[in-house]
Amino acid sequence: MHQRKGKKILIFFFLLLLVGSINNISLNNLKFREINNINVSGLGDNSNAIILEKIKKLNLENIFSLNRKKIANQIDTNSLVESYVVFKTYPSSLNIKINKTKFLARVNISGKIFLVGSNGKLIENKFSNNKLPFIFGNPDIYDFLNFKDIIDKSIISYEDVENLYYFSSKRWDLELKNNVIIKLPKNYSKESLDLALEFLHSNEFRDIKIIDARIKNQIILDD
Repeated sequence: MHQRKGKKILIFFFLLLLVGSINNISLNNLKFREINNINVSGLGDNSNAIILEKIKKLNLENIFSLNRKKIANQIDTNSLVESYVVFKTYPSSLNIKINKTKFLARVNISGKIFLVGSNGKLIENKFSNNKLPFIFGNPDIYDFLNFKDIIDKSIISYEDVENLYYFSSKRWDLELKNNVIIKLPKNYSKESLDLALEFLHSNEFRDIKIIDARIKNQIILDD
C-alpha cells in the first residue's frame, strides 16, 4: 500500500517538472508586441504633439515594461501640465490624458510677463489673459499659492481682485476692482480678510478706499 502511494507521488512529481519545463520554455520564447499607438490629449494640438514626439523618442518596448519615470520626465517638461494619467490599452497602445493647469495671475520677471499656474510653474504669456490679477513684487510662487488659498477660503471672491502687492517683509496688500485697497498683516489669515470685507459691505463705510488691517485686532479706515 505504501509502495503504491510512493509511486503515485513520484509520478506526480515528474509530471510537475515536465509541465513546469514546458511553461518555462513557452514564457522564454514569448514576445510582447511593441507599442505602436500613443495618444496624448488635454492640451492644445501643438503641445500634445510636442509631448507625443518626446515620448516616441523613448523607444518604449511594450506596455509590460514601461519606464514610468522616463515618461513622467518628458511630460513634466511642459509647464502647462497640472496632472496626468497614463492608460494602458492592451496589447500595444498608450493613452495619456493631461489636465491643464489653471492660470491664476500675471507677474513681471526681469521685464517679461509670465502667467502663474496652479501647478506652481511660470508660463510664458502667450494666451492674452490680461483679466488676471497682476502681482507686484517678487514673491516665491508657493507664497502666492498659499495666499490665494487663504483668499479662496475667505468671503472675498478672487474674481474681485485687481492687483496683489507683495512686500519683502512677506506682507500682502490687495487691490479690488472697486479700487479699494486692503492692507494685511504679515501673519494674515482668513479671519483678517473676512473682517476687512465686513467693513466693505457696511453702508456706513461704503466710501472707504483703504482698509488697514496690519495691526492685530484693529481696522484703520481711510477714504
